Amino acid sequence: MLVWRRWIFPILLLIVCAAVAAALVKLAFFPDQADAAAQTPAGQMSAPVVAVTTGDITDQLEVDGTIARDDAITVRSQVEGVITKVDVAQGQTVAAGQVLFTVKQTDPVKNVDVVAPEAGDLKTFELVKGQSVSLGVEAATITPARYHVVGTVDPVLLYRLVGAPADAQVTIQGGPAPFTCTGLAVQVADDGTTSVVCAVPGDQQVFAGLKATLSVNVGSATGALVIPVTAVKGGSGTGEVWLDDGSGAEPEKRAVTLGVTDGAMVQVTEGLAEGDSIREFVPGTTTGTEPQCYDDGAGGQYCEDPGANW
Repeated sequence: MLVWRRWIFPILLLIVCAAVAAALVKLAFFPDQADAAAQTPAGQMSAPVVAVTTGDITDQLEVDGTIARDDAITVRSQVEGVITKVDVAQGQTVAAGQVLFTVKQTDPVKNVDVVAPEAGDLKTFELVKGQSVSLGVEAATITPARYHVVGTVDPVLLYRLVGAPADAQVTIQGGPAPFTCTGLAVQVADDGTTSVVCAVPGDQQVFAGLKATLSVNVGSATGALVIPVTAVKGGSGTGEVWLDDGSGAEPEKRAVTLGVTDGAMVQVTEGLAEGDSIREFVPGTTTGTEPQCYDDGAGGQYCEDPGANW
């Protein structure tokens, strides 16, 4: 028994350890060639394709906006003479046609009333009785009792507003029922900020500073050919897509004419037929959902979904 414990068991242990070490070395530095070949992927990734389908599409543009008061208007003296009477004071609310002051005209001599062209608040008014005024001089400024909705938009969205209707739907949180504003227009400030603005009807009670949502129904189509905007290079009226039949051949570039878009899908009016197979993403672009961001020329950025140029 002593011989087994001193010699046989230690020798067997050394043999087992050596065998394990040899196996580990083989696995680490000499992998089996058949196994390596079996693990090599045989398939190749292909670009995703989609079929041209038909459906209904509505281009409903939602803009976050604010209720604001219209810009002040200037009241000018219509005659030359001396002020004989002052009827109002700065900060006062006046009605349309209300007399502001009276001037005694010098030639011919007569009294002429200068009235408010519309209702509003007298923002500036510093005339006094006995003061001489000249023809056309600024007499007062009135902040009119008119309001509008203004909302800032990314410049790229101006393409979607081409041909938009002249009215929009306004919703004020906690305010009256949604109503229609008129005279929808685009404004571009000197610093490049782009906004849309429309007039609030006079019978609507609103207050400056209220937050509102401006909904513009740019257009709609029923039973239209539609494709993802990610498949189109371009976007405003015309664009390019790539036909791919899935055979592995090079895709065919095809010019298309485009209609309305909802930001995810776009109508195709010419260039494709229902059932055509096209690349889901423009070749050379990413297929993820990360937005693409661009400088807006005013120190900021605007972002859009990949493949969209609206």
